[in-house]
Amino acid sequence: MNRIDRLTAILIHLQTKRVVKAEEIAERFEMSLRTVYRDVKALMEAGVPIGSEAGKGYFIVDGYHLPPVMFTQDEANSMLLAAKIVEKVADKSVRDAFSSALHKIKSVLPDAGKDHLESLDAHIEFGRMARGEQMISSNYLTDIQRAIAGKESLRIDYLNNNEEASSRIVEPIGLFYYGMSWHLIAWCKMRNSYRDFRTDRIQTLRNEGEKFDPRNLLSLQEYLTTIVQANREVHRVVVSFDNSIARFARQARYYYGFASEEVLDGKVRMHFLSSCLHSLCRWLLTYGNMIEIESPDEAKDLVVDLIEELSAHHVQTVSR
Repeated sequence: MNRIDRLTAILIHLQTKRVVKAEEIAERFEMSLRTVYRDVKALMEAGVPIGSEAGKGYFIVDGYHLPPVMFTQDEANSMLLAAKIVEKVADKSVRDAFSSALHKIKSVLPDAGKDHLESLDAHIEFGRMARGEQMISSNYLTDIQRAIAGKESLRIDYLNNNEEASSRIVEPIGLFYYGMSWHLIAWCKMRNSYRDFRTDRIQTLRNEGEKFDPRNLLSLQEYLTTIVQANREVHRVVVSFDNSIARFARQARYYYGFASEEVLDGKVRMHFLSSCLHSLCRWLLTYGNMIEIESPDEAKDLVVDLIEELSAHHVQTVSR
């Protein structure tokens, strides 16, 4: 951040509270106290009426306000992403208020910024967040948004579900939230096909500065429609968990298609919609005799097969 941007940011921060400590400014902008004192002095010399209280901090004299601030593109992008979340998790009163705020932000953007935001809107989708779900954090959503809007390739170092690392060059088509995390949907040049990358598994990310032609790719909506059609066979599974282990199951259930639950006497009955029954049953095995698969019979039979396979493996191991 150059000095002009930093001085503007400090002035904005001073207007967010009645009194702001110098230590707070130093921590927020990762600077020394000496630099804070020098910057505040520069603002005062420029005519900004800043007062101070010994032992308390700085304040803006009543009646002074900074003229309307222009949002950066990254700030506007973050508000657009937040709007997608608010649309799905908040009530109508909050949705309406946030929509009004977003329109005000758009109104102060330059024409290029408005076009940028308009084009980015169709590339972000928020699936569903269940009550109590904890969103897994990631570090690269802003960089991914820039690349999507700029139609630029990204190089990512990625860890898959088996903790295997690989380096990919991808052409991003969108961001989609589901299963507690944001997912980068992109054309992978290494696999020569579309891939779904969990953003929290991206270890490093670099913009290659290389443009790609989006006309050669599916839109995010077309990709999601294709996935839904390819996974129409969804298994409805009902499982009862003993209360003693239900809290552990709740921590991981969203990875396996959790839909709803009922609290019973001494048990919690969970309903799953799974497109991969094998994966769900392997997870259920970890809870041993603390669960009961109520339906379907196919899931019960699969668990029995998995147990027999595991037993045979260990019998062979012991006999060697």
